[in-house]
Amino acid sequence: MDTSSTSAVLALLQPVPPFLFFTGKGGVGKTSLSSATALALAEQGLRVLLVSTDAASNLDEMLGVTLSNQAMPVPGVPGLEVINIDPEAAAEAYRLRVIAQLGEQAADEERATVREQLSGACTTEIAAFDEFAGLLAAGGAGYDHVVFDTAPTGHTLRLLSLPKAWSGFLEDNDRGASCLGPHSGLKMQEQRFREALAALTDGAQTRVVLVSRPERSALLEADRACRELEELGLNSQRLIINGVLSPQAASDAVSRAIAEAGRQALAEMPAALAALPRAEVPLRAFDTIGLPALRALLSGGEPTAAVLTQQAVLTQAALRAHAAAMPGLDRLADELAAPGRGLIMVMGKGGVGKTTVAAALAIGLVQRGHSVHLSTTDPAAHLELTLDGQLDGLKVDRIDPKAETARHIDKIMASRGAGLDAASRALLLEDLQSPCTEEVAVFHAFSRVVSEARSAFVVLDTAPTGHSLLLMDATGAYHRQMLREFEGKMGGGRVTTPLMRLQDPDYTRIVLVSLPETTPVSQAEALQADLRRADIEPYAWLLNRSILAAETADALLLARKQGEWRQWQRVQGGLAQRCFVLPWQAEPPVGVAALGRLVSRAQKAAT
Repeated sequence: MDTSSTSAVLALLQPVPPFLFFTGKGGVGKTSLSSATALALAEQGLRVLLVSTDAASNLDEMLGVTLSNQAMPVPGVPGLEVINIDPEAAAEAYRLRVIAQLGEQAADEERATVREQLSGACTTEIAAFDEFAGLLAAGGAGYDHVVFDTAPTGHTLRLLSLPKAWSGFLEDNDRGASCLGPHSGLKMQEQRFREALAALTDGAQTRVVLVSRPERSALLEADRACRELEELGLNSQRLIINGVLSPQAASDAVSRAIAEAGRQALAEMPAALAALPRAEVPLRAFDTIGLPALRALLSGGEPTAAVLTQQAVLTQAALRAHAAAMPGLDRLADELAAPGRGLIMVMGKGGVGKTTVAAALAIGLVQRGHSVHLSTTDPAAHLELTLDGQLDGLKVDRIDPKAETARHIDKIMASRGAGLDAASRALLLEDLQSPCTEEVAVFHAFSRVVSEARSAFVVLDTAPTGHSLLLMDATGAYHRQMLREFEGKMGGGRVTTPLMRLQDPDYTRIVLVSLPETTPVSQAEALQADLRRADIEPYAWLLNRSILAAETADALLLARKQGEWRQWQRVQGGLAQRCFVLPWQAEPPVGVAALGRLVSRAQKAAT
């Protein structure tokens, strides 16, 4: 089934099951579509719970409600409540439950030890997962529908695989999971995990909505998710193509180019994805912030005056002048190359173009005479697809969670397991099969990559914000552990942890990537605040896919240009210490040559 009317989105989901999961590549509109769907269901008189599993969620801005790890009513929408599975809040609640199991007789030292055991990324993940599993196992008690607005694909696949992984682990391990502490009580949760798995794999209870833009990379990631979810037993799937542009002026070259690129991507989408029932949602001139905008998104009609607020309007010439004055990616590459070595971390919400920017900057450093190691912490790992080639002086790899986990297990077994008898070795290996081990292994791999920047350039394409923040949590926990263990034992020397390297502006420069739109800028602002709380100061912002300088007469694109200019004013008005721009590209910059042109010193003049 292929429908082109936005009013067909709800029809596509019929019959609507108790659980709906919206997932896909970052930036494709999952939050907008999941929120609009939950709103539409609630306004049919149903009781609906909208759940965010993204640590970087912007549901609060979109719905005008303060997010909490407790269900909160959405003002003006009877029957609709929203909850954010906040990893930090979930982890603290989990720690308190575990410590309570020690009993009143436990000494303060024992409590402190257990709290420290439960301070890492493993605990954060399992605690957030426990909240998620509880909603599924309870059958959405009290609600007609539970709509999940998920984190970007790689993190979501990890989350959806956990019920199966933990159920299998607990079934085979009757002694608990030592990586989460001797009092974790995970075995007590086994029935909950089984019930969550049963709900996920029952097509009558759960439907997955794959969301994509009409872009090759987004469609390929949706296809990957489609296949991996089927392997997990989640076979009830639908596809929504969001942001489809139909040119309003036939003679407009820019809108024609965008529309044609979308048509070609859809025509070439993988067969399995093309076979799914799907609907298309047109590109809108407005940001989906607030209830009127969310209603307009799925209504199929024109937005109301409440959606399009009156703003100061600049002429095309004024917009072009602003764009021409903004420094480009070539200037950023020049600045980053100056020290001759260092760690460059490219961070941001999913879908803003981090991989493209990271790959282009790495190539730019090679152009300027340096050897570069380009790597990624993103489970989705788009680097190879983006580079599509090789370049002398550029080493490319990725932190592969499965390979790193196997390497970590082998190392532990060779060290801690060397002097153990067969039974003890079997118990150690059994504990290391815990899904938490992957988080520890990835952190150690990340630390190795960070240390390379002492004498060379390392460019790191990070996972979308929520996943990266969990990695930062692990970095902070390791930092505290090292300071405790080595305090007073270094003979006057000083231990240097990965966190200390990230905090050193002479060692690490972080580039925050955002689209010049309201929600992505707000998300980048929140990420910057999180980094600053860890005493990490971003070096620069990069606003990607800017259409400010594009010559267009298309009414929809003109409206979006005005909105983009307002976001430029916002970023340059105090958010960013330095701000750079990467203009919209008629052809996606894929391949070494195309990426190299983005950072060439002649690039600004050419655009």
